[in-house]
Amino acid sequence: METADMGKLSGKTAIITGGGQGVGFGIACTYAREGAAVLITGRDAGKLEAAVAEIGKLGARAAFVTGTAGVRADADAAVAKAVDLFGGLDILVNNAQTSKPATMFEDLDDATLALTMESGLYGTIHHMQAAVPHMKARGGSIINLGSREGIYGGVGFSSYAATKEAIRGLSRSTARELGKYKIRVNVICPAALSPVAVQYLAAHPAEAEAYRKDISLGYFGDCEGDIGPVALFLAGDDSRYVSGQTINVDGGQTML
Repeated sequence: METADMGKLSGKTAIITGGGQGVGFGIACTYAREGAAVLITGRDAGKLEAAVAEIGKLGARAAFVTGTAGVRADADAAVAKAVDLFGGLDILVNNAQTSKPATMFEDLDDATLALTMESGLYGTIHHMQAAVPHMKARGGSIINLGSREGIYGGVGFSSYAATKEAIRGLSRSTARELGKYKIRVNVICPAALSPVAVQYLAAHPAEAEAYRKDISLGYFGDCEGDIGPVALFLAGDDSRYVSGQTINVDGGQTML
């Protein structure tokens, strides 16, 4: 039986922003099972503490830092703690994102726009800038989270779509700039039942069924079982020649 110290990420350190629930937690558990030391971030200390306890049961070293993704000082603190606790940084997953779904463009105000852009785009930039100096010497993998809503352009998702497409543009440019350091930057666009997704779909049953029917495989993804393995692939050596790419992990909903 494979143990954590025999896994594909044995000896590596990963930061997952927004790792206390949903896709972030699923990825954190996947990495922990494969031997990585994991640091998760978020705003709710209680939720993060519970998540770290669960991750620890998988045999991995785990820790958390509370903070707001869009605040540069919080991003710097998260990276500093990971390096201090675990001796370096190899993997960064920018998953944190706050938004207000079903906000029509004509109703979009500055507060909602700032909330969405700061948590997603600014948070991604801040964590990348904090992480890159620690990855330069030995390479690394940065995985940013996009969305089908950015590619497709869903009704009521204008600020969210703009944020996610900005993250994809950022990822392509930084993949070119950072390749000389053997730092890879890729994007996952997931479709999985995170708590936020569950709440939204429950409140919009007709839209939920239409959304499900648009998934070729016919079901909503699982955060760990369906998204985690792709995040593992992009984090490890199996994808050492993959950079600047977007992978839609959505059951065949978006096909490019």
